[in-house]
Amino acid sequence: MTETIDIDEAKTHLARLLDKVSQGEPVIIARAGKPVARLTQFDSPEPDRARRIGFLKGQIEVPDDFDRMGEEPNDGGGQGVVTP
Repeated sequence: MTETIDIDEAKTHLARLLDKVSQGEPVIIARAGKPVARLTQFDSPEPDRARRIGFLKGQIEVPDDFDRMGEEPNDGGGQGVVTP
């Protein structure tokens, strides 16, 4: 579970907090009980952005001729590429 500490305690125990963060445990720093910052490992993504690949799966469709678009006109009612 993520530990939440007050800013004064964070200043006093910064080295200990950095040890926790380096082991993968995020720390929330609060001022007057309200969270103002999150300490995480430098190379770790934010929890809500950890996985972005495939987030639109099933919501869009790529046409079969996507890689051939612009090569030659189609017969889609004049909406293809016009060649001079």
